[in-house]
Amino acid sequence: MQKVKSGDKVKVHYHGKLTNGETFDSSTGRAPLEFEVGSGMVIKGFDNGVTGMSVGEKRTVNIPFSEAYGPRNAEMIVDVPKEQFPKDMQLEIGMPLMMSDNSGQNMEVIVSQIKENSVVLDANHPLAGQDLIFDIELVEIVGGSPLIIIP
Repeated sequence: MQKVKSGDKVKVHYHGKLTNGETFDSSTGRAPLEFEVGSGMVIKGFDNGVTGMSVGEKRTVNIPFSEAYGPRNAEMIVDVPKEQFPKDMQLEIGMPLMMSDNSGQNMEVIVSQIKENSVVLDANHPLAGQDLIFDIELVEIVGGSPLIIIP
């Protein structure tokens, strides 16, 4: 029976939970997730979790934050003066915003705190610093990258 290896394109159903049991994502009711194993399309721990699986197999994978979205980074939290926001903008904690860094790169940030004269924005991934649990079912091995043999 064929087992998943790096370079294979696979389809999986998954249910992602935090260690407290709270669901943060699931493919239930949607088409299976399709990705190439080892290509960086999914977090490292998810890639490692599907490696070696056979079609129809179900597995629960515990992924430490270091193989998921990494640790929370204090440098990704910035305090921005309120006057840099439009006067009519109704800011709320948890509100997503787009911000540009010094090189013009856009990134999503979340309003994490509203102070008297400033707003604290957090650019960390929402799951940074979290250990994750995935229930995974391998639906299909679609095939791998073509192997080119040079004589």
